[in-house]
Parts: sequence; structure tokens; C-alpha cells
Amino acid sequence: MSGGARREMNLGVFVETTGRHLASWRHQQVNPLAPLDFGHYRRVMEIAERGLFDLFFLADGLAIRDRSAERLGRGPKAHFEPLTLLSALSMASRHIGLIATASTTFNQPFHIARKFASLDFLSGGRAGWNIVTSSSDAEAENFGADPIPAARERYRRAAEFVEVVRGLWDSWDDDAIVADPASGVYFRPDGLHALNHRGEFFAVRGPLNIARPPQGHPLLVQAGSSVAGMALGASVGEVIYTAQTTLADARSFYRQLKEQAQAAGRSPDAMRILPGLFPVVGRTRDEAREKFDYLQSLIHPDVGLAQLEHHLGGVDLSGYPLDGPLPELPQAGDNPTSRIALLQHVARRDNLTIRDLYLQVAIARGHPVLIGTATDIADMMTAWFQEGGADGFNIMPGWLPGGLADFVDLVVPELQRRGVFRRRYQGATTRDIMGLARPAGRYAAPVNHRLTAGE
Repeated sequence: MSGGARREMNLGVFVETTGRHLASWRHQQVNPLAPLDFGHYRRVMEIAERGLFDLFFLADGLAIRDRSAERLGRGPKAHFEPLTLLSALSMASRHIGLIATASTTFNQPFHIARKFASLDFLSGGRAGWNIVTSSSDAEAENFGADPIPAARERYRRAAEFVEVVRGLWDSWDDDAIVADPASGVYFRPDGLHALNHRGEFFAVRGPLNIARPPQGHPLLVQAGSSVAGMALGASVGEVIYTAQTTLADARSFYRQLKEQAQAAGRSPDAMRILPGLFPVVGRTRDEAREKFDYLQSLIHPDVGLAQLEHHLGGVDLSGYPLDGPLPELPQAGDNPTSRIALLQHVARRDNLTIRDLYLQVAIARGHPVLIGTATDIADMMTAWFQEGGADGFNIMPGWLPGGLADFVDLVVPELQRRGVFRRRYQGATTRDIMGLARPAGRYAAPVNHRLTAGE
């Protein structure tokens, strides 16, 4: 960071219906109908803002992937579409960034540009887009008969998709709208620009029929540790989600991605790298362990095995003993190979059985798990932050809202005491709060004032 300011970590919360743990919906403190309860998400957001979090993150999928009759009904499958939910939540929050996942594989740039610009206005400059490519054949089947494109093609499409979206967000100069009743001029025609993009995948004329967003561009978020994923993140990502299980791995990823960003002509300070973290916090270590063991006791074996098979690229493990080793597996087509490799590496390194591995996957899907007191968890977070492994963390509560409330009530004060986390929000937009620059429009110099919702 520049300007001599004290460096403080950024925190996001990963909101996955009832919690990150596979069996969270069965937790005694959880409303099992929460996935379709707006009040549930509002309560989670209120807790996150009380904890001064930067980001409220919603993942998404475009299919119900599990087709097994034995497994299908053993967990929540119905949930809100993220942009719709975040638009409603924008009215119930003031500071926290609103990050929605949207696929570049099964969307069009004009739609995405318009929807996220709208959310940025509704929220007063707090929108962010988590850029993903879809890798599931189950998703492809919902958008026609064509099979899922190869990974290389998906990432080429994603890069062009983002280029078009950013161009559309710049359709209007910052000062194009004058809204002058006396002269009868609403906007300057020379401040409106057609994009006229023609590329490998898209032909988009533009301009966008909504003004330039309050943040200039909504925040661009990206996840992925594969070669293609890191290349996309290095070129456009402003917040990077990643799964690293050791400080050494985290430092290596952090260094590589910042170097790639610099090679792409960007400042390394133009992105924040936030590894996922699954914390279970108690006032004592015994209390934390009891909370964790209770969660683990709720996992049904069919569900655990199905989750592991999905994260290994759709392989069938039903013919192998649960208490035997993970068999040698081929790379599973075009599925996210970085996560597959990580799980296979962990299984070999720690001599895990299939049951051991699905119990780990059920917890955090390859992210580090910390079970302990606020001091224990703050020790790890501070070390990663201060030793070049992270700019902050994407917190993945095991169950919601209770797991997040524990973190906010116990860990956040400890981080504040150490001087590595804020004591109040500063700034109007998510970019301001995170210390990320507002991008200049490509056609005209930015101005200090920008029209926002309600003005």
C-alpha cells in the first residue's frame, strides 16, 4: 500500500446458504429453510457489517448437479439467484461490498455489464462481479445440447467477455449527464460512446443504457489456481480468492500472482489476494473442538462421498472401500484441475483414506481449517498477512449465522488489538474502503463528482 498508511487486512465472508460445511443445514442452531429466507441473509449481512467486513460474497451454480436418487434429497438445492438477492440486501446495508458470481460461459457481456452497473447504483458503489467459467456438463445441459467447452476456450471467452464488459461500463463519460432543465439538455451526446467490439466470441455495438457506475467499474473478483485461472486473475482481477493450505504455498501463490500482474502492466497493489479460511472458534480449544466434532457428526456418508467425487472431477468412487486409500485418478477432462491436484496431493501427503478425505472436503473443500481460540486463529491470520501469504481472508463460516457471529465477537477484536484490522469503515464505496483505485474512463478524464442513486 502507498502513502505510508498502516497496512490492515481485508476480510470477506463466503455466504453459502446455511454455511460452508456440507451438513450445516442440520446444525441445531440453523434454520433448515434458511436458503430461501431473505431474513436469514439480512441477519448474516448485519453481523458481517458489525464485524467491519469488506465483502459479502455469494457463490452460484447453474444446475443441480447430483443426479443420484440416494443423495439428491440430502441437502439444500434451492437458493436465490445472487444478483437479485444482493439487490434486495443493498437496501439493508451501508458499507459492505456485494459480490455476486456470474459465469462467462452461459451469459452475454451486455447483460452482465448492465446488471452489475445497476447493482452498483442501487448500493451506492458496492457491487462486485466474481468472474467464473462453468465446467459442469450439468450446467451445459441447461443451456442447449452442446457439451461444455474445453478449458482453454472457456478462458479465452472469459478474457474477451471481461474486456467487453469493461468497455461497456465506460460507455458514458463521468460528466456526460448534465440534467439541465433550463437548457433542455439531459446529457452531452459527445459523452456517450459506442464500443463497436468485434472479437472471437462477441460482436457488441453498445453503448450501455445505464450511466457509468459509481465505482467506475464494479470490483472484479476472480478465483483459480490453474495456469489459465492465474493468467486471467493477473490481467483483470482486483480481488483474488484462492485455496492454499500452508503458509509456504500461500507465499508462493501470492508472489507468483503479483509478479504476473506486474508483467501484465499492472501494479501489484492493484489486487488483494484473499485465501479462503474455515475457522471454528471457541473461548477455549476444547469448546472449539466440540463445535467442530458436532458438525462432522452430521455428515451422511452418501453426501460426503458425492461431494468428494464432484471435487475430483466427477469420478465414481463407489467401487472403492471408504476406509481404503484414494486410487490413482486421471485428470478429469476440463474440470478445475488445480483443485483436483490439491486434493490428490493432500491425500498422498497425509495418507488419507477416502473417508478421511471426504470428511476434509465436507469441511472447507480444500481450504485451511482452523479450530481453536481467537488467539490461535489470529496468530495464523497475522502470520500469513505479515509474511507475504495474504492481503486478507475470505472467511467461510461452517454454519450461519452462528459461525460468523463467533468470528466477529471473538476473532475480530483480537485482530483489532494487534493493529492488523480496522476499527471503523473509511470511504464511501467498496473501492474506497479496500484502498483500490477507481478506474478512469477510457474516453475522458474522470471527474471528482459522480451521480449516484438518490441524487
